[in-house]
Amino acid sequence: MRELVQAEVLMSFLVSEELSFRIPVELRYETADPYAVRMTFHLPGDAPVTWAFGRELLVDGINEPSGDGDVYISPTGPEELSDVHIRLQVGAEHALFRVSAPPLVAFLDRTDRLVPLGQEMTLGDFETNLEETLGRILAEENAG
Repeated sequence: MRELVQAEVLMSFLVSEELSFRIPVELRYETADPYAVRMTFHLPGDAPVTWAFGRELLVDGINEPSGDGDVYISPTGPEELSDVHIRLQVGAEHALFRVSAPPLVAFLDRTDRLVPLGQEMTLGDFETNLEETLGRILAEENAG
């Protein structure tokens, strides 16, 4: 069984109302951590930065404002499949990105074919690997 879905999308990093630039962002989904997606942002001049958050949050955020705390995702307009804003926050600092919805939908469709939304617990090895996965996530957070 395939255990990984990856894609690369271009996002606009919105520095201010007047300044933005396009950056490549790697999307990653693994059956070892079936509830999460990872986005690795490749900002010019900086080491790549990876954020992990709930796959369901990304699904919901494409259609309606979703998230609380560090990650907030919302459509930019009322029309179906408008662009999407992704706001990442650490303390008082935040970064805002804008991305076209169709590449996100295509990525999420591929993750759903691998592990249907709501069926994450049916993976036989998820419970076994939960402690290892949580340790890896905490190590990623502490390394950043």
